[in-house]
Amino acid sequence: MFKFFFRYFHDIEIAVESIVSNKLKSMLTALGIIFGVAAVIAMLAIGKGAKQEIMEQMKMVGVNNILINPIIQEETSSGSDDTEKQAKKFSRGLSMLDVEAIRETLPSVKRISPEISFNSVAMMNGVKYTAKLVGVSNDYFHLYNLPLVDGTIFNEYQEKNGIQVCIIGANIRAKFFSKIDPIGQYIKFNGIWLKVIGVLQKTNVSLTGFEEKGVNVYNDNIYIPIQTMLLRFQNRALVNTKLVSEASSNMMIMGGPGGMGGMARVVVSSADASNVETNYNQLDRIVVQVTETEQLNPSTEILSRMLARRHSNVKDFEITVPELLLKQQERTKDIFNIVLGVIASISLLVGGIGIMNIMYASVMERIKEIGTRMAIGAKKMDIVVQFLSEAVLISVTGGFIGIFLGVIMAKLIEQVAGIMTIVSFFSIFIAFGVSAAVGVVFGYRPAKNASEKDPIESLRYE
Repeated sequence: MFKFFFRYFHDIEIAVESIVSNKLKSMLTALGIIFGVAAVIAMLAIGKGAKQEIMEQMKMVGVNNILINPIIQEETSSGSDDTEKQAKKFSRGLSMLDVEAIRETLPSVKRISPEISFNSVAMMNGVKYTAKLVGVSNDYFHLYNLPLVDGTIFNEYQEKNGIQVCIIGANIRAKFFSKIDPIGQYIKFNGIWLKVIGVLQKTNVSLTGFEEKGVNVYNDNIYIPIQTMLLRFQNRALVNTKLVSEASSNMMIMGGPGGMGGMARVVVSSADASNVETNYNQLDRIVVQVTETEQLNPSTEILSRMLARRHSNVKDFEITVPELLLKQQERTKDIFNIVLGVIASISLLVGGIGIMNIMYASVMERIKEIGTRMAIGAKKMDIVVQFLSEAVLISVTGGFIGIFLGVIMAKLIEQVAGIMTIVSFFSIFIAFGVSAAVGVVFGYRPAKNASEKDPIESLRYE
């Protein structure tokens, strides 16, 4: 390489002098390469950022997780819905009994956690903060990969007996315990004191519409054992049992002496039926984790059939596999990124054609120079190196400027559009390599054409 450089140093020097003496023309020639490289780097940065965001969201929704959510329909007074309302009374909705049935029936289950949550106000020393209280089991923290930075998760005694303990998110800690150690301190939520036994690690992942599919803002949450939630805060199963019992005391039992054969007909007044809560589910969500990704689809089918049977074929639940949804979104983004990459690459192609065009024009302008050099002893290879060096230098310089511009574009896109972008060394290397290759590929033919000029005809050229 060095031997080649020293052998043709004078030819490269002539190429540099030509570029410097024609700065404007050289810059205009390099524009296609500059914008092409910048576009490629920006597009690759967007693609890598999107992939990283998807991967982080996959961690947040958990690997191999299946979500079972209740379908809560608004109560209506139309007569056509009466049959549906009556049918719903025979389904208890999502409950702890479903959790136990899934745990015992499905062999592919690795972990399972029920979930009950509601928003209210947390308070300590007169300071208030709106937060979400979430009742879960210990498996929940493994399902969603939630590491603790301090303290411990619930022990078996606390889980089974509904002890008033909690694990807090990072924002809760910053709000109430910025200057003291939160472990062992008490925080009041909805009028009930909870002892802090753990603090979750802060997460900074941005969300893109998957909140209802299992992605959660963990920093603002307070977690308590599921039994604590049922005993101390909210148990819709007990509320609805009471309402149904009150309704049943007003039933009219009408016997038929005739052809009814002693059978009775039970009628519930519409006023009593309307008293039953729309949301009759004891649980707000059940999260099931299977052992292998291949078990997601078959496990989902089994869960659907099992829950339909347990709920008397009332469709009051829906099953979602967030990992599959995210992978589908990832495939869509990959296709989008490929299209953007191809469009950006076209700019490089156009830039290369521009270099070839200018180099051909440059050869025509400098035919006499070529003839003079060949007449005083320059070989064909000297002419090739001269013009090829000029093309490569323009292309490489444009590549450097394009890399700088591409990094700036990526940062601007992240700041202005709020899209995560990651500029990698690989994308810079690819963009620079392509820009150099464009100079060689599109500069060789004009250089070869210049070297094949006849010296005598070149000297006579007007």
